[in-house]
Parts: sequence; C-alpha cells; structure tokens
Amino acid sequence: MHGDTILLMTFVFALVAAFAGGLVARALHLPPIVGYLVGGLAVSPFTPGFIGDSHAMNQLSEIGVMFMMFSTGLHFSLKDLNEVKGIAVPGAVLQIALGTLAGFGLARAFGWSAEAGVMLGLSVSIASTVVLIKNLTDAGLYQSRGGRIATGWLIVEDLATVVVLVVLPVVFGPGETSAPALAAGLAEALAKTAAFVALMLVIGSRVLPWLLARIARLCPSELFQLAVVVIALGTAMAAALLFDLSVALGAFLAGVVVSGSKLSHRIAAEAIPFKDLFSIIFFASVGMMVNPGVLAAHAGELIALVALIMLGKWAINMVLGAVMSIGLVTSLTVAAGLAQIGEFSFIIGQTGMALGVLSSDQYTLILGGAVVSIALNSFAFKLVEPLEHRLSSAPIVRALYERHTRAIEPPKESLLEDHVVVVGYGHAGKSVLEALVRLEVPCLLVERDLPVAEEAEEEGIPVLVGDAANSEILAHAHLDAARVLVIAGGGEAAAEVIAREARSLAPTLRIVTRADSADGVEALVAAGVNDVVRPELEGGIELMRHTLLDLGYRPRQIQEYANDLRASGYEALGDGAQRKRMRAAERMMASLAEVDLHWVEVASGSAVAAATLGALDLRACTGAQAVALRRGEDLELFLGADTVLCPGDHVALMGTDAQLEAAEALFAYPK
Repeated sequence: MHGDTILLMTFVFALVAAFAGGLVARALHLPPIVGYLVGGLAVSPFTPGFIGDSHAMNQLSEIGVMFMMFSTGLHFSLKDLNEVKGIAVPGAVLQIALGTLAGFGLARAFGWSAEAGVMLGLSVSIASTVVLIKNLTDAGLYQSRGGRIATGWLIVEDLATVVVLVVLPVVFGPGETSAPALAAGLAEALAKTAAFVALMLVIGSRVLPWLLARIARLCPSELFQLAVVVIALGTAMAAALLFDLSVALGAFLAGVVVSGSKLSHRIAAEAIPFKDLFSIIFFASVGMMVNPGVLAAHAGELIALVALIMLGKWAINMVLGAVMSIGLVTSLTVAAGLAQIGEFSFIIGQTGMALGVLSSDQYTLILGGAVVSIALNSFAFKLVEPLEHRLSSAPIVRALYERHTRAIEPPKESLLEDHVVVVGYGHAGKSVLEALVRLEVPCLLVERDLPVAEEAEEEGIPVLVGDAANSEILAHAHLDAARVLVIAGGGEAAAEVIAREARSLAPTLRIVTRADSADGVEALVAAGVNDVVRPELEGGIELMRHTLLDLGYRPRQIQEYANDLRASGYEALGDGAQRKRMRAAERMMASLAEVDLHWVEVASGSAVAAATLGALDLRACTGAQAVALRRGEDLELFLGADTVLCPGDHVALMGTDAQLEAAEALFAYPK
C-alpha cells in the first residue's frame, strides 16, 4: 500500500461499501443512513479486510457537515416556523432541556464525568432533520398538522444546535474556567457570532444573491454550480478563519442568505449532488469510528441509551403534548419523529472528542445509539395510528390532549378520487398541472424538493412531499382511485421504478411518462407504462414541420414525414397504445380523400391581385376552394364573392395536390 494513495483508496472503498450498505438497507426497508454507517464500519480499523484512513476521512466528512448545514439554511423558512411557533418554540426548548437532563442523569449513572454527561445529554436531545423528514414523507404525514409542527420543532432544534456549537468550545475549551473568564469567553464568542451574522444578513444578503444572478446570466452552467460550492464552503471557512466560529454556522448562514434569492430553487438543485455525496462520506466516516468490540463490551449501556432515545424522548414529548394540548395525533406524530438522534448528535459528539471531554469509547456509544435509533425510528411511525385508536377510546386521555385543540381535518389528498397524480413539478409537470387546474380536474402532485413543493402548495395544488422513486410515498397517493399517473420528472430509471411500484398498487391505472431513447421506451413499456413521449423526438418533428412549411411544402406532405419519424422513433412500443393512435391518425388523414389545406400569398402583379373571389371563380378554374384570408393581423374565415384579394394577403386554399398546384400558379408573380 503506497502512502500517497491511501486517501484515494479509502475514499473509493468507503463509497463502494456505503453503496452496498445502502442497497442492503433498502432491501430490509431501513433508512439508507444505516447502510452508509455500516459501510463505513466495513472499512474501519475495527473490522477485517481493508483498513481505511479514518483521520483523512474525518477531514473529508467536514465538507459533508458544511453542505448539510448549507442545505438546512436553504430550506430554513421563517414563514413555516411562524405558523407553528406557539407550539414548536416552547416545545423544542423544553424538550432539549428535559432531554439534556435525562441524558446527563444516564451518563452519571454510567460513571461518566459531568462534562461528558452534558455532551451525552445534548447529543440525546437533538433529533435528525434528515431522518424526520424522510420518515414523515414515507408515512404520508408531512402535510399533516403533526408533520408541520414536528418540522418546525426540528427547525428550532437546528438553530439551538448552531448556538450550542458556538458555546461548547468556550465552556469546555482550554484555559481559565472561572466565572469571570467564562463570562468573558462567552461574551467574546457571542460578539463574534453577532458580528458575523450581521455581516451576512446586511451585506451578504445583498452581495451573494446579486453575484449569483450575474453568474447565472453571463456564465456557463458549470461556473454557476462552482459558484454555489464556493459560497457554501468559502463562507464556512471564512467563519472559521476570520471569526473563530464553526464551519457549520458559516455554511448555515450562507444557505439562509441565498435562500431569499430568486434563484434559490436552482441553487438548491445544484447543491443537492454535493450534499448527497459528501453527506454519505460523513456518515461513512462516522461508521469508521464505531468499534463493535466497545459496543459489545458496553451492551447494557447501549440498551439503556437506546431506551432513553426511543422511549424516554417519546415519553417526554407525549407529556409536552399533553401540557400544551396540541392534540393526540399531533403529539404521537411529534413523539415518533423525535425518537431518534442523527447527524447533529454526531457533530456534537465530534466536538466533545475534539475538546477532550468525550473518550473514543463514549463517542462510540453515542454512535451506536444513533444507528439503532435511526434503524428503528421508521417503525415508530407505524405505531401512531394503532396508538391513536387505542388511546382515543379513553375519555380522560382524549380530554387531556384535545382540550384546547380543534378537530384535525384529514389531509387533502385522502379526499381525492378520479384524480390525476403528477410526479415532478418541473417545466413538464407544471404544464400538465396548469391544464388540469384550468379544467378543474382533481390532481395531486408528488414532489421531493421541499421549496418546490411549497411553491406548488401556494398555487393551491395538493402535494405529497417525498421521492416517489425510492420511498413508499406512492402508497399515500391513492393510485387505486386515480385515473392517470403522469411521471414528469426524475429520468428514465426513476420513472421505471415508479411505474413498477404504481402498477403493483393499481393494475388498471393509466401511466404516462417520457423517455430519452428507444431503449428507454422499451424498458418503460415493460415496467407497465401505457403511453410514452420522447420530447427530443417530438421537438425534432416540430422543427422539421416549421422548416418545411417555410420551404413551401404542404401540411399533408409534412404529415407523412412526421408519421414516418414517429413510427421509427416509437418502434419499441410494438403494437402498443401509441402505435394504435398513430394508425388511427393516419386513417383519419386518408379519409380526407387527399384533401389538404395550404396557405399561399397573393403576389403583386399576379393574376388574382386586386380581383374579387367571384370574378376569379377559383373552384371552376382550378378545383381549389378559398376558405380563409389573413391580412396583416386580421383573419377572415367567411369569404364572400365580393372579397377582394390584395397583394400581400395570405389565402387558405383547400384541395388536392393537383388542384393546389394549379391555384398556386395563379397567385404567383408571372414569370
């Protein structure tokens, strides 16, 4: 093994192991994060086989932290938080306080130091935003009242985490720990934080969006993508180097600043691949630090920690739900969503190790608790409905949770039937939905990007937030009661996965999507798609149509070329529905007895210029019939014998090829 290649090999093998772990996790219906953690464990120093450089991977994982916090800032919404602030803010603050106290008590029971107990308590009190949103969408609860409150709750926790990461180095860092010194250190840290926040909100909020807009307008797309990366990572590094703050805070504020730009959706889309890749590296690097031997040696402590995370936090949030009377279903949803810890707990744990407060064994225990809680959290949501039915039957419980809460209406999508489900709110999806809304056809959008989904909700479109290609979200789209499923985004591979899942849920459902190639058409038809459109092919046909019209070819001749192109382009459909429709169109054209419609211009000096239609008697002379007249911007459809043809007019003639050729000779300038 060459020393100068160890980082490269660690990076590659960690990605391969994470990919394999993700596939296994998906097959077992577990969150992919679990697979990434196990993949990192496979290349760690604690398992046989390849031994990766965990120190180098930890440095790479910092990029994952930056991108995750940048994405959190992009999706941070004061509007969403304001809607549920009366519940989310006090609930999150109380839950963090009670969770920290419970974790501190458990750590002391383990024999840990008070400082390590604070770290464990903070790690236990902060839930994973990634896991929460994934499980909410898979359970079809993101749009519910409980889902909204849980999301706002996590926003408050994310903000609290940012503050905690600022304060921890001051409280537990090297140097004096006397009250005056501690107060001075906190004041200095908060002053630096306030200065950086003010700089970003006052200057950055003007400069960065303006800069991105200029780059988007004047530079190629790869430079815009690079600009997004530079802003995310550069701001994070500036916060660390110039203000002595965490890179997480810098990246978060960079996301908040650019989220107000008109290009925020494009920025989020450009950042997603980097966030996904480096967040996988982050979770894999965390997995590399898990020592199975330590977990086995401390199995009792691990079980107690998982019980605190899963059951203790659940109980804390249920009590808070009763105190604030937010409703039984909402309380159960919030309690299930927050009964886990994830990426921010890892960051706090890493900070504790860097400050010398946590030992490697203690950090490993936190990691083990996170992995188990993430793996089990999705099952907690499956208990929401059964528990709601059981607990609501008790009048005392119902009165306790519902005393100040009005009845919760079911989600809009549950009332839909005979509707059209559209996957993706890109250009194609928007076009379809705009037509459906105008025609007052019931519709439901499935969209994975939260800002885009919220934009559609503002337009009054019912939305399910989630990735239809890799989750169970379609189970909540009521496909068995739908009329059509339109897959308008995600690419051929995703469309194939969605189509197979949809076909299993609704065998008679009509499915429409698009493909980029003939092979894609064939694969999608095999997956159960009824109608496939090839946008590039259809665009090429339209370009050909306009070109031939400008060259003077008649519509029926052009249609023959278009039919031939479509027949070859959709050959993979065989005798499917689309070919049958093309044949029906061809039969319709044939039934017109070769009659065609063609526009001709009245040339100056031609035989028809300044003459009336009655005097020309076109039908008797040529067999063609004049059916419309376009003069400038005016269009006249009902022509009489006294209609005068002027030079520059365009006349619509109907007839056979021979009749139109004879008429064209009259309209042309004499040679």
